[in-house]
Amino acid sequence: MRDLGIDVLFKGSNMLRLLEGLWVSMRISLISVVISMVLGLLVGALMTRKSKVVKWFTRIYLEIVRVMPQMVLLFIVFFGTTRVFGWNIEAEKAAIIVFSFWGTAEMADLVRGALISIPVHQYESAAALGMTELQTYVHVIIPQTLRRLIPLSINLVTRMIKTTSLVMLIGVVEVLKVGQQIIEANRTSSPNAAFGVYATVFLLYFIACWPISMLSRYLERKWC
Repeated sequence: MRDLGIDVLFKGSNMLRLLEGLWVSMRISLISVVISMVLGLLVGALMTRKSKVVKWFTRIYLEIVRVMPQMVLLFIVFFGTTRVFGWNIEAEKAAIIVFSFWGTAEMADLVRGALISIPVHQYESAAALGMTELQTYVHVIIPQTLRRLIPLSINLVTRMIKTTSLVMLIGVVEVLKVGQQIIEANRTSSPNAAFGVYATVFLLYFIACWPISMLSRYLERKWC
């Protein structure tokens, strides 16, 4: 037990601290996903419009998110904007802003793909029945779009949870940061603590993400 460095997990409240750190990661990712879903639906719908101006702005937005690493965005929001604009923003709030910015782009692209995958005859059939454009979207297009989106959006949750490990770089005490603190505090008494702690962090991430991943695969097989 001691050789694997697992003994440090049973000292004091170390295991409880890791679980609290995992909850911080989960909270950031879940809040960000909810915001991303709401804004992503709106932006994704705009991306299907024929307006060249709208398409130009949304394309730039998507390219910024695809090209810019999340770590750089975290530094810009947390360190850069606080110096430039002089405001005081908490690290966790900065993380939610960045992940929502990233997640909205991801979700918008999924929404755009789902909307353009709806066959044209669905629109034509709704028009033949005398439905307005709003009624067509509410009763025909949106239900089918959500059916395609749910498995993919659930998969986005797991990506968010895993990527939240970056927030330790701006001072958020999430599960990985707690793990590092435990290792540093027990460096002398338990030199092999890194193995046991990081293995436990891996297991906690797996326990959090695996059921979500399985749900996504199940819904994808059932609905897509």
